[in-house]
Amino acid sequence: MNLSIRLKILDRLYALYDEFVGSLDVACQKYCAHCCTRNVTLTTLEGYRIVDYAEFCHKSAWLQAVKSASRKKRFQPKITTNTIAEFCMRDRCLPDEEVPLKCESCPLLSEDKCSLYQARPFGCRCMISKRNCHKTGFAEMDEFTVTVNCVFLQTIEHLDFDGGSGNLTDILLCLATEKNRYAYQTKTLPFTKWELIPNQPMKVLMIPPEHRQEMGPILQALHRITL
Repeated sequence: MNLSIRLKILDRLYALYDEFVGSLDVACQKYCAHCCTRNVTLTTLEGYRIVDYAEFCHKSAWLQAVKSASRKKRFQPKITTNTIAEFCMRDRCLPDEEVPLKCESCPLLSEDKCSLYQARPFGCRCMISKRNCHKTGFAEMDEFTVTVNCVFLQTIEHLDFDGGSGNLTDILLCLATEKNRYAYQTKTLPFTKWELIPNQPMKVLMIPPEHRQEMGPILQALHRITL
């Protein structure tokens, strides 16, 4: 499957999820940026979409912002969502992940607005809350929404199974150059050099028994897209 097709599928996945969120009662609104930290993770396919969008819209400030953020601590995952699912299926212990205690703002934020909002990754789209995070100190999400989020994360990783995952800063810095974008397209991108981890195909879905029936229509819609 070529890159152009995968990007179109990614856009359709985003649209399907945004439709799902539109049916929920959430407190999130414009200028609400309490959860917009530098710990966001994404796939290389999503990073490619962001850079492609930035160039198309002639936006350039993002690159300097991301370069500045590269000097600060951030969450760099050791394991992908599909690997977590496989570990759980095999009843294996997950590796410890080091998450910085201080969650500083995302480098793409400008006056509490995302400068590349239209192309934001799924990790941002799915961070929703039923109550205002500023008032509660945390995001409140029902268990079914968590399941939906996991399935979409798994699907997006599967779509980019020969790519990588990592922190937003690392992925955008990597894909900022034409050389690295070409390496990504030709499957020769050195993941470890950029603190990225290889994506994995989806072998099992993380859907608890109590959510299987309710997930039916969403899974059917996902299947139609990926075909």
